[in-house]
Amino acid sequence: MTYDLGAIRDQFPSLSRKDDGVLRVYFDNPAGTQVSKCIVESMSACLIESNANILGGFTTSNRADAVIANAHQAMADFLNAASADEIIFGQNMTTLTLHISRSIGRTLKPGDEIIVSRMDHDANIAPWLLLAEDLNLTIKWLPFNTETFEFDLGELDKLLTEKTRLVCVGAASNLTGTINDVKAICAKAKAAGAWTYIDAVQLAPHVPIDVQDLDCDFLACSAYKFFGPHQGILWGRREILESLQPYKARPATNDLPGRFETGTQSHEGMAGTAAAVDYFAWVGENFAQDYVGSYQQFQGRRKYVHAALDYMFAYESDLASYLIDGLHGLPGVVIQGITAKDAIDRRVPTVSFTAEGAISANIAALLAQQNIFVWSGHSYAVEVVKALGIYESGGVVRIGPVHYNNTAEIDRLLLALDEILPKARAA
Repeated sequence: MTYDLGAIRDQFPSLSRKDDGVLRVYFDNPAGTQVSKCIVESMSACLIESNANILGGFTTSNRADAVIANAHQAMADFLNAASADEIIFGQNMTTLTLHISRSIGRTLKPGDEIIVSRMDHDANIAPWLLLAEDLNLTIKWLPFNTETFEFDLGELDKLLTEKTRLVCVGAASNLTGTINDVKAICAKAKAAGAWTYIDAVQLAPHVPIDVQDLDCDFLACSAYKFFGPHQGILWGRREILESLQPYKARPATNDLPGRFETGTQSHEGMAGTAAAVDYFAWVGENFAQDYVGSYQQFQGRRKYVHAALDYMFAYESDLASYLIDGLHGLPGVVIQGITAKDAIDRRVPTVSFTAEGAISANIAALLAQQNIFVWSGHSYAVEVVKALGIYESGGVVRIGPVHYNNTAEIDRLLLALDEILPKARAA
């Protein structure tokens, strides 16, 4: 496969930015990605041409209506939703989850069970813990194997009972990078009569998502993690969304999706999200012809978006392997995640490590001095670092290459680490 990295990097103005003459290296992508030119242009056009509230009947309001409709359809294409009405926009995944959990809670009673996982970001844990506290529900924990960094779904079988009402799990770990078998998890939950709530924030930038194939009930993601603006998106199965009682202002619509989109939305954020989906479609149509054939059941943008993600993931898997090989060459470095060559397809390119004798925050700070951006600590994956026994020692250094990064940047990172690890250990 030929990967046109130059054409892709040209779409992202921030990649050429320098500070004091030094190019930036963006490996902080799991916390938020850079945006392409088309996102900036779409958001600017929205604020200039469509800056009004909805349903006013005048020109700018009509344009705002069109922006909103296009954004819902774009995300329906991105997730292969059956209807744009199943797409709900909000501030971010965390806020949307806290919001919808209140409506889900109206269907539950004391003693009902919710399963959460030890591998998840706290945005898919804390809302359910709070709901359980309010309603006297029972929380059960799905562990992961701390040697393989994957779930043993036999453990899920042991947790599921006739009282299980909800299974909440991440599609990909924001710390270990593990891609979970969501389809199998959803099948097991459905057989037990439970709904599934999937956090796809870390999967969405890397792997095509098909909510109909996964057969989940809810799936949430955030556009700023897949090269768009700060915007959250929740997909829900229509019949479930229609059955839930929304928390909303009384004059607000009772129709989907508006009944769950509280107050005035970020129209410019919606415009930017639609542009992000169009960016994927541009990649798919222009560079991912080798993958388009796998999606003949789709049409137009939907087909090209899914092909683009396959195209990007193949490249990112090579980046992940290259990064893992380089980290293995550094003394005292331990990768907290899947490393086997034959299992790279079971992880996203987010790679986290600890270094013997060094505090992760010190390593990240020294890298920042060289204009290399990474994260350190628990990254809100509190249960993960506790399970791995590294919570008290400061968590991990998290490196997150994506489809616009390159091996030269990884080489720069590895050279910097070779230089600074002794300093970090001495700090």
